[in-house]
Amino acid sequence: MSDPTAPTRTLDMKSAFAYAVKAGEAGRAAEAEGLYRAMLKAAPISEVARNLGLLLDEQDRYGEAEQVYRDHLVAQPGDPVIQLQLSFLLLRDGRLREAWPLFEARLKRPGANPKPSISYPEWRGQPVSSLLIWHEQGLGDQIQFARFARLLSEDMSVSLMCNPDLVRLFQPLGLKVIGTQGAVSVAPHEAWVMSGSIPGLLGTTLQTIPPAPYLPCTPGGRGIGVVTRGAPGHPNDANRSLPEEMAQALQAIPGAVSLVQADTGAADMRATADLIEGLDLVISVDTAVAHVAGAMGKPCWVLLPHRADWRWLRGRADSPWYPSMRLFRQPSPGDWAGVLAEVADALAERAG
Repeated sequence: MSDPTAPTRTLDMKSAFAYAVKAGEAGRAAEAEGLYRAMLKAAPISEVARNLGLLLDEQDRYGEAEQVYRDHLVAQPGDPVIQLQLSFLLLRDGRLREAWPLFEARLKRPGANPKPSISYPEWRGQPVSSLLIWHEQGLGDQIQFARFARLLSEDMSVSLMCNPDLVRLFQPLGLKVIGTQGAVSVAPHEAWVMSGSIPGLLGTTLQTIPPAPYLPCTPGGRGIGVVTRGAPGHPNDANRSLPEEMAQALQAIPGAVSLVQADTGAADMRATADLIEGLDLVISVDTAVAHVAGAMGKPCWVLLPHRADWRWLRGRADSPWYPSMRLFRQPSPGDWAGVLAEVADALAERAG
């Protein structure tokens, strides 16, 4: 028999959730936290656990955020949203071996692109003679994970799918590069794999990340390339791009030139790489251009929001993914002024 109070309880929960979201956005973190915790006591709701974990993470309460995710997964073991959030937290903490199995939830969460339907088997690390690497995620992710394609090509024939904008950039890797925006018909391989699954299959740790640079670059150069904004369609762009006033301050650095594709007219990322090669330094927000510079070994300063993407880890000024990088982090949420002040000090020190 149905419960006649269920619609009312559902409506109340939705209203409470919406109110908690608004409270968090308005800076009333304690109020939002209390509401989220009360809701989780009533039922293990995925979006409530996710929002509470993110709220705690933003306050640097990482251990508490991890506990929220783990408690939820006891009640809902197969929840892909929380598995993925926990993987991000562990990756930022440098606990890569723990994180990679949970990172596979990216392929199962609501709205995710499903795995391709391919007649030959998915690669699980077994010896094969030929491998198709299926691209996923954004340009930066594809550039970051391209190092694994080059590593695997030492033992097998590798075909790397990528966004068409990356085809010429990846040609020096010494493997077959296939540019496509979506599904494509290619000759059969012995196995296939999603690009983001390779680090976990190889058991990658901070100590075993295949080193950069892995794209060619001539040392030296003159001038500073700057990137102040990312693609507007990126879900986190408002958080990672500089406000207009801050962007103008960065562009006013002596010798600075924009590397934003809309400004340079670069036809693809190879053309952007050619511009980077002629520069002495790149200063960029978290965009694909930073990955290009890092993959080339060009000195690159990356400007990061307070809760940065997982690949930049937590509390570090360096990157094991890209040794030529220096990371500048917001000291508190939204504090780009603090980041640019640190950049100005670093530029003065560099000039001296």
